[in-house]
Amino acid sequence: MSVAPPPAAPEITLLDLSDLRESLASGWHDFRRAPALGLAFSVVYVLGGWLIFWAMTTKGQIWWTLPASAGFPILGPFIACGFYEISRRLETGEPLTPGAIFGVIFRQKDRQVPAMAAVILVYFLFWNFLSHMIFALFLGNATMTNVSSSLEVFLSPAGLTMLAVGTVVGAAFATLLFSLTVVSLPMLLDREVDFVTAMLTSFALVRENPLLMLGWGGLIAISLFLGMIPAFLGLFVVLPLFGHASWHLYRRAIT
Repeated sequence: MSVAPPPAAPEITLLDLSDLRESLASGWHDFRRAPALGLAFSVVYVLGGWLIFWAMTTKGQIWWTLPASAGFPILGPFIACGFYEISRRLETGEPLTPGAIFGVIFRQKDRQVPAMAAVILVYFLFWNFLSHMIFALFLGNATMTNVSSSLEVFLSPAGLTMLAVGTVVGAAFATLLFSLTVVSLPMLLDREVDFVTAMLTSFALVRENPLLMLGWGGLIAISLFLGMIPAFLGLFVVLPLFGHASWHLYRRAIT
């Protein structure tokens, strides 16, 4: 009885700025070729952003944002797989039928993507807990009615210190999460690997290309921030662009 050989271990490629430029150009090209699908996947984030904004401004209670925010790490990996599958099909010449694409996304529930989503969710919940701890440490004795009418408390010495510490800690958490996921999700769609191998490969890619990949992460973060300013509507462009571009960067980075 013959035994199938184990899949080849992913190999990491050293990247340069041209790889980022070409990935972005390819991502934009994919979005232009399948704009309706890109907009369909992006609408989840836009509606979620509106819900969080409503919870903070209308209700004035931060805890209302937790249920809405928790949905992103759960649904996010599956939505990302939608962008990757569109780019993969454009790459191979397969038809872009919505039924087939959503079928691929649905089948991810039986592969490694749910485990990856669970890791991201636990990461999110831990960060949420830690951010509340930082808030309590510096502003636990401050009198606040709600976030929309008590913003002046953040301009106090304790508030500014809290913002500084929270920013540094949040940046460290975001960098680690980015390092673990930047190519792991497209790898899980493309290959039969476990989520631990995918995350370790992603982390190794960032370790081998630190400045370039952290610059890529910074570009994504800035673009997402700018995309959220006009009532989250900019996400209709930013998310498909970087979703498709991430697939092409993965194809360049991992062999």
